[in-house]
Amino acid sequence: MSLPLLPIFLCFSIFVLLSRPLAVSGEVTCSGIVPVRYRNDKISITDFGGVGDGRTLNTKAFSEAIYQIQHLRRRGGTLLYIPAGVYLTESFNLTSHMTLYLARGAVIKATQDTSNWPLIGPLPSYGRGRERPGGRYVSFIHGDGLRDVIITGENGTIDGQGDVWWNMWRQRTLQFTRPSLVEFVNSRSIIISNVIFRNSPFWNIHPVYCSNVVIRYVTILAPHDSPNTDGIDPDSSSNVCIEDSFISTGDDLVAVKSGWDEYGIAYGRPSSGITIRRITGSSPFAGIAVGSETSGGVENVFAENINLYDMGVGIHVKTNIGRGGFIRNITVSDVYMENVRKGIKIAGDVGDHPDDDYNPNALPVVKGITLKGVWGEKVLQPGSIQGVKNSPFTGICLSNINLHGVPGPRSTPPWKCSYVSGAALEVSPWPCSELATTSQVGSCSDHI
Repeated sequence: MSLPLLPIFLCFSIFVLLSRPLAVSGEVTCSGIVPVRYRNDKISITDFGGVGDGRTLNTKAFSEAIYQIQHLRRRGGTLLYIPAGVYLTESFNLTSHMTLYLARGAVIKATQDTSNWPLIGPLPSYGRGRERPGGRYVSFIHGDGLRDVIITGENGTIDGQGDVWWNMWRQRTLQFTRPSLVEFVNSRSIIISNVIFRNSPFWNIHPVYCSNVVIRYVTILAPHDSPNTDGIDPDSSSNVCIEDSFISTGDDLVAVKSGWDEYGIAYGRPSSGITIRRITGSSPFAGIAVGSETSGGVENVFAENINLYDMGVGIHVKTNIGRGGFIRNITVSDVYMENVRKGIKIAGDVGDHPDDDYNPNALPVVKGITLKGVWGEKVLQPGSIQGVKNSPFTGICLSNINLHGVPGPRSTPPWKCSYVSGAALEVSPWPCSELATTSQVGSCSDHI
């Protein structure tokens, strides 16, 4: 499957990411929240009958290899080595204290036979499958209740062969919610690095109810018309580090979530301590997103050094009536965007509901959003900030933002604002009057 057409420098960035080592001296990083463990015990998928011919089904080999890792419990854990070749398999579960290592030229490829794909229950913070009522198909590579797990290697590939799932979605023949490519649930101390992820059926990498997660030096690819193929979605998780990666998909590149309406409110687990830096990518949707499922709350998100090309929305903070929860202390800085439909969007009317039982009086609280050092070229509309009537967005602080439009006369106002207060400093084109009042500058002075 071919990549979307990208500028030469974007293609070069893929090459750089794929050739980078695990660490770069002197580079600012948050990856130290999870120590890299060296496994003395090593086994190969070929020891269990694995065949990398692209035709043989290797489900039994993966199952037996991981069973051995789980039950032998070698001191320091075990590394499962995947040599060069294409290993077709059904979905499989990981276990604690293991490394899944893909050699250069290794491909773990999902079968396109969906008839036997296992089902699991809905996430409690969602109350049902995200697309369909009831349960959901388990992720291609899955982990539940795990700790000390690494997925890494020499830039081998995990390929979800998602087009069969995308077609079911388009034809409305899905019975349950599509599977993610990789999902960790209730897990901690997870590292995902130096792997290419391709053609996910649904969201690509989904850590949910997790803590201490590092996702670094990954490349995530899916066609721009592939539905809901979000790149990385930290969900009701804490201490997540996302760095040095290239993402080109059919939906948001990185989206921070925390549950859906009444179910997310009841579960009450926020996403917090999320760091995102040095991400380059392209998508018809958002580059850096918060939401729209934020009912458990999202706080303390920091994103910097982001490069976005051919985007729908550069920076998108999104919620809705019925979500409840909070979005606070979000900082995004040093962003370059080019050929973007809308540069900045902060909105209280985005996203659907799981059912009719959501509480229309559960209003989100959005405050303390700081955007600074944003430069855009060929931006069709600079931005919009539209809060909720009975819960205005406060402390919206914009500084040093230059969003240059396409040549020719502008047919619409550069900014649209409602139910919002905050401050703006050195913003071009000048934003709405709600952010231009000097009386609000004090509340933003610590941020801008």
